[in-house]
Amino acid sequence: MQENYLAKWLNEELSEEERKQFEQSEEFASYQKLVTASGKLKAPEFDVEKAFADLQKRKGSAGGKVIRLTPFQRVMRVAAAVAAIAMVSYFYLATLDESVRTDFAERGEVVLPDNSEVILNAGSEITYSERNWENERALTLEGEAFFKVAKGEKFQVATEAGTVTVLGTQFNVENRDGYFEVTCFEGLVSVLYKGQETQLPAGTSFLAIRDKIIPTDTPEGTVPAWMNNESSFRSTPLSYVLEELERQYGLKVKTENVNLEQLFTGTFSNTNLNLALQSISAPSNLSFNVEGKQVLIYAEDTP
Repeated sequence: MQENYLAKWLNEELSEEERKQFEQSEEFASYQKLVTASGKLKAPEFDVEKAFADLQKRKGSAGGKVIRLTPFQRVMRVAAAVAAIAMVSYFYLATLDESVRTDFAERGEVVLPDNSEVILNAGSEITYSERNWENERALTLEGEAFFKVAKGEKFQVATEAGTVTVLGTQFNVENRDGYFEVTCFEGLVSVLYKGQETQLPAGTSFLAIRDKIIPTDTPEGTVPAWMNNESSFRSTPLSYVLEELERQYGLKVKTENVNLEQLFTGTFSNTNLNLALQSISAPSNLSFNVEGKQVLIYAEDTP
């Protein structure tokens, strides 16, 4: 690559042939990411009048010596600038995190650098550093995911509500607004919640709703219910149940004369909307009406 291709590319001065040659170079992808990222940076405020005054002051106190660069020196300056940009690009790209997100009515599966597997439920997101994974197996989670962790050093899942730490195991973590649940299906899981650590052996769960720790039953099966296309709840406020219904089906739920604080225990189907609505409404004597992607749930005595 000619040493002036980078400058000409930034100024959009490359010919078609030069542009193709430049885009095929190994450095091009890094330069492109750096330019994209730099476009998101906000420059500091600049006082033009003060800068001009400072310049005039320096001119008055310094000699007017001008140093002319030879062609070789100019080439070396360009090479130094390219090297500096490449170094900045490397260290910047090394700090970038990978993010994987699922939308409503969607699931996703991620294989991490150590071959650990993460299966995301609808409306969830994980973020992790792929470059730094060997040094620190750690990620952040928003939403719900099932983890199959490869054996190795400490593996950590951080959420807004609490932190889950394991070595090699299978477990499920759900962190929604005010709802935090961890279930261990294999091995041993450590849950740090509000400064207090709880050890979860296989077949146990930890649940906190709105800062209150809730007793839980032994989980059924070897994977969470949602991986078998069901959403399961125990003594959960109806508001959380309906939010999960929205996520699984990608729709909007409205209610009329419904106590959203009433507790719901049961399951609903993630593949049959009518059956799911019946499972939710029947125990509470509620009715429902579906119009496209809008669902109305109302009390039986609502006019």
